[in-house]
Amino acid sequence: MVRRINVTGAGGLRLAAWEFGDPPKRGADGLGPRPRPSAAGPARAGGPAPAGEPPGGGLQNRPGVLLLHGLMGRASHWATTARWLSARSRAIALDQRGHGRSDKPADGPFDRDAYVADAEAAIEQLDLAPVVLVGHSMGALTAWQLAARRPDLVRGLVICDMRASALGAASQREWEEWFRSWPVPFATLADVRRWFGEDDPVLERPRPARGEFYAEVMAERADGWRPVFSRRQMLRARETWVHDAHWEELALVRCPALVIRGIDGELGRAEAQEMVRVLPHGGYAELDAGHLLHLEDTEAFHRAIEPFLKDVLTPK
Repeated sequence: MVRRINVTGAGGLRLAAWEFGDPPKRGADGLGPRPRPSAAGPARAGGPAPAGEPPGGGLQNRPGVLLLHGLMGRASHWATTARWLSARSRAIALDQRGHGRSDKPADGPFDRDAYVADAEAAIEQLDLAPVVLVGHSMGALTAWQLAARRPDLVRGLVICDMRASALGAASQREWEEWFRSWPVPFATLADVRRWFGEDDPVLERPRPARGEFYAEVMAERADGWRPVFSRRQMLRARETWVHDAHWEELALVRCPALVIRGIDGELGRAEAQEMVRVLPHGGYAELDAGHLLHLEDTEAFHRAIEPFLKDVLTPK
């Protein structure tokens, strides 16, 4: 079951949140046990309650997890992980402003305050607090900025392949040039997958998961397939974080936090380990994957975050 819930973000913006409530039937990934027959009566949908689930059973009574995608992403990129999480939590993924099915205001704003305020609004309106935030790339930055500003709302934090250091003006210019290089419109989705997964000059080797990522953020128009987002708006959103470092806010995160990186991703090992040192309660993990680590090897991603999630989601 996937259910859309409209959330009112900062400035009255309409945001689309997606609740995933059909946990996997088998618990091979760890968080959800295998369903077993019960002598007390028929097993409920999805099997017996996982260890640590609050009394009452239903999704509304489970601890909340909010998943935040990266720049150009959408909530559906978290679908497999959200369903896995729904075995023991209320898992909701948010289409952030300018992305997916959420509003894309022509004049923004697309600054950090707006993204953080949107996530804060989603947590409060969906009654998820204290929530575990799982963020990838830009979504990870939003997550730790929110955790720093509103510690009362956040019980745990997973930071996926996002740097705390400033990237600088050169990085922004490279992105502008890269956006101009896109051969849009694409004739077919197969062309989208091939270009982003194999032919894009910035790639050092083929990455099929990258092709699938971009195929999921395309829509068919009269002349072919184009992104559902505005590249101009994506550059405006990125502009608001690339020139600044974010170490001070990282140090203000008081909840347990896990920093996870892809070995071939954008967050280097030395910087990731320094982020762990700066975090008051930080942990570290890495995967043999690229920047889209949660999509390139989803099972390995689940194994890497499972011990952390079990700890922070289990009632103390």
